[in-house]
Amino acid sequence: MISYAPLWETMKRENATSYTLRNKNENYNISGSTMKRLKANQSVSTNTLDTLCKILNCKVEDILIYVPD
Repeated sequence: MISYAPLWETMKRENATSYTLRNKNENYNISGSTMKRLKANQSVSTNTLDTLCKILNCKVEDILIYVPD
């Protein structure tokens, strides 16, 4: 299972909120439906992961972790 627990820690460290992710600028933003998917540990696209890394200036490891079932 993929967990987005590291994302919430990275957001804390970067002083970013859900509002920050949704309204960074016209080129980089995350939709409300995608935020719901992240909070529920559901799948998101690699484009979304790329955008999160750009917004938070981090690596993909700072956003997700694989947790064996």
